[in-house]
Amino acid sequence: MLGLPKSTELSRQLPKKAIYARFGLNTATRNRFDADISRITIVNEVSPTTIAIAPGEKIKSFYVLLVILKNKKYDERLIGQLSKLIGQNMLFILDCGDKSQLAVYHGKVITTGWKPGERLTIALRGQDMDIVWQNIIIQVGDVQIEQGRTLDEQLAVDDQQSALREEIERLEKLTWKETQPKKKFELAQKINDFKEKLSELENG
Repeated sequence: MLGLPKSTELSRQLPKKAIYARFGLNTATRNRFDADISRITIVNEVSPTTIAIAPGEKIKSFYVLLVILKNKKYDERLIGQLSKLIGQNMLFILDCGDKSQLAVYHGKVITTGWKPGERLTIALRGQDMDIVWQNIIIQVGDVQIEQGRTLDEQLAVDDQQSALREEIERLEKLTWKETQPKKKFELAQKINDFKEKLSELENG
């Protein structure tokens, strides 16, 4: 799957009941799993034992999990919970009918858009597993790393930019609805302040 080498392929079911039992999940979490997830299968193991890539200092391997969803409006927290509970680096293929998306957890859930499953591919780029895994995150998140920044620094900046854009949009909607000139002016000032901050982030 994903255009990965055949040597990495597996087909190992990961029963939900086994996850519940092993990690002692509470009823609310089990209900979320049952509501959103139909089946989980480990479909690839990428490691120095399955492909000619050197181990990294931090990352020794990662697994690809095929998660069959019951609907596209799944609870993203489940992906983070699975990653934390299992304690492995995992790339998720989230499949729902005729569309799929990729997801990874790196401090937060990062996803691609929805596409036909056969159009989802991933490239193994790098001389060791640390670099390969970093490039997996970059590909899934379509991250453009500015010169002089690390991946984590760029993700933090991207989050700040996204939050500022959302706040600007929210304030602009309030401005259109506001009838009092004084409040309208105050909102416009806030919008300009946020736009300046956004410009500073975008221009480094």
